[in-house]
Amino acid sequence: MERNIILLTLLTACCLTATAQKTIDVNVTNNSATARKDAPVVLQLSAYGTDVRSAVVMKGGKEIPSQLDDLDGDGKYDELCFLTDIGKKSKQKFSVQLLPDGKPREYAPRVYAEMLLTNKKIKSTNAQDLYISSLTVDNGTNPYWMLHHHGPAFESELVAYRIYFDHRQTVDIYGKNRMALELRDTQFYPDKEQKAGGYGDDVLWVGETFGLGTLRGWDGQQPQMLKDVEHRTLRIMAKGPLRTVVEVVDKGWKVTPSSPERIDMATRYTLYAGHRDCSVDIRFNKSVPDCRFATGIINVKNSKEMSDKKGLRGCWGTDWPVSEKDSAGHKRETVGLGINIPQQNIISELPANKDNYPYVVGCPADRLHYDITFCSANEASGFRSADEWFEYLRNWKRELSEPLIIQ
Repeated sequence: MERNIILLTLLTACCLTATAQKTIDVNVTNNSATARKDAPVVLQLSAYGTDVRSAVVMKGGKEIPSQLDDLDGDGKYDELCFLTDIGKKSKQKFSVQLLPDGKPREYAPRVYAEMLLTNKKIKSTNAQDLYISSLTVDNGTNPYWMLHHHGPAFESELVAYRIYFDHRQTVDIYGKNRMALELRDTQFYPDKEQKAGGYGDDVLWVGETFGLGTLRGWDGQQPQMLKDVEHRTLRIMAKGPLRTVVEVVDKGWKVTPSSPERIDMATRYTLYAGHRDCSVDIRFNKSVPDCRFATGIINVKNSKEMSDKKGLRGCWGTDWPVSEKDSAGHKRETVGLGINIPQQNIISELPANKDNYPYVVGCPADRLHYDITFCSANEASGFRSADEWFEYLRNWKRELSEPLIIQ
């Protein structure tokens, strides 16, 4: 009798566990004529009606890395992502267990993100002692010098980005020589020994330009920086192991001095492992059909331009990565830049000027999306000419236009 009670108890526990957890099949299809490497698969967990605290993703009977993220800040995970290599014109099947307890499983990190307070009174060999995940300031407060590397920085094995935490909010870049995570070591500013050992470096001087795809206001004549903002927040929403998500929130932004009202804007940058391109997703607190914005890429000195006149634009050029008066210890850097904007959002593609390759864009509703990418000619297995880079950009746009089908 005692043995039967034990067996019944175990059976009941197993049934309760089976009831609590949910296992779903996910089918991924690549209909394009190009194989994909590290292609993101993202599931919206609200579709499965369960509170998820942990997850296991299986492919062909083998567990693969995945990542759970709480992107709306309500304390519950709302997205699950994983990456897959998938051939052209092919399908794959995954089994996903969604568990109501436990903690997210740990995997080797392939991305990294950080935002660090600067405090000269603290003597530490561990920069993580100064790590913060979010900072909000009021209008008139400039935290640019309060933060190491002037804002959040994030990386994949291929590239690294940073966002300036001031009225410019410029997207700046860090190029690599090899595939590796480096920011924890170099803090965006490698020393002589690190450079000699093969680490990358800042490869672009951005000043007050667009840098790589920074969004600003447009007054009909000139871009308008984000000077008149009631509150500005920068935060790291996800930092691995497979993707980083960094968000800039501008509340009460007066887009131009003559704007009749203020708007709220949240700009989210998402970078996946194995990727050099970064997606830019912008949400407004309401539809903004009458607002005009400006974005584009910096006109690198003596750069060569390409454009398909349908939202894809790139350049290839060489310049000092700092102002020339501070160029000691640096060399001129050659970079390729790219931006891809949906054609329906383009009001006009403006001719290049001394600073930028600019666009004027609009947003009839409350959302705007575009993508940015770059390369450094220092990459050991990278691009060596404008022609190679521009061919990559054309293929990149083609892949963006043919996303995987997830069912």
